[in-house]
Amino acid sequence: MIHGTHNAIEDTRNKDVEIYINGEFYSRNDAKISVFDSGYLVGDGIWEALRLHKGVLVFLEDHLDRLWSASSTIGMKFPFTKKELTNIIWEVLDKNTMRDNVHVRIMITRGIKKTPSQDPRLTISGPNIVIIPEYKIASKESKEKGITLFTSTIRRGSPDYLDPKLNCHSKLHEVQALIQAIQAGADEALMLDVNGFVSTCNATNFFIVKNNEVYTSTGQYCMNGITRAKVIKICQENNIVCHQTNFSLFDVYGADEAFVTGTFGGLTPVTHIDGRQIGEIAFGDFTRELSNLYNGLIDREVANAN
Repeated sequence: MIHGTHNAIEDTRNKDVEIYINGEFYSRNDAKISVFDSGYLVGDGIWEALRLHKGVLVFLEDHLDRLWSASSTIGMKFPFTKKELTNIIWEVLDKNTMRDNVHVRIMITRGIKKTPSQDPRLTISGPNIVIIPEYKIASKESKEKGITLFTSTIRRGSPDYLDPKLNCHSKLHEVQALIQAIQAGADEALMLDVNGFVSTCNATNFFIVKNNEVYTSTGQYCMNGITRAKVIKICQENNIVCHQTNFSLFDVYGADEAFVTGTFGGLTPVTHIDGRQIGEIAFGDFTRELSNLYNGLIDREVANAN
């Protein structure tokens, strides 16, 4: 059985979801896009994922800001405003009568190419926008069990060739890191930066706890995760020391606890790294406290929106 931070409880309703493609709705089996799409041809696209919780798109503005930053970075001009995209997302959710426990994936590519090529000037239509809403609840069993990590030999890139903060379709290096981890018997991959310091995981951000203090990377070589930022904020609001600093595997192996963060799973504990046990129990007390504080932040977000 596949185990990891994206483990979800199976929901049969997902087989009937209506998927949005460029203003039209399609059944799951009929939702297709051209083989000349820029995203398919050369990974020329960006994406965002967010949660619908009790009728509220949680941290929506943060996700939209990150998406617009990505579009500016790759020189893609959107034919809609943030408000208009928000209305489209709600149109998709209303079409599927969704109100809670939903994961929304937004994918925007440069568009259809005249011929297979990297050259954006050969794009003849677009951008293409696809929105996939699914009922997804993170598996509590997986969360309580925690995940294992393996340190990949594949490094997180430097901002001067593919900025790790860019949430783009070009994820092959992260897939390669994950494959290494799976082949080593772990659930997911831990990745170092170009200087050998601990950076992030292949799909989530990484934290350790030592002596009741929290440590995460500087952020220079990792995805600028929304959940990561919220955990740092939670620490600041609750007088918990949180270091954004360089640290090595030496520090990781001696940590009291470790966890990863992501939009879907929230906080997920890490039990083993490179075969070494981290902490004495699967879901450490400090990580559980932070997880509860994060859930409380979401509850406040929902309350303020209603």
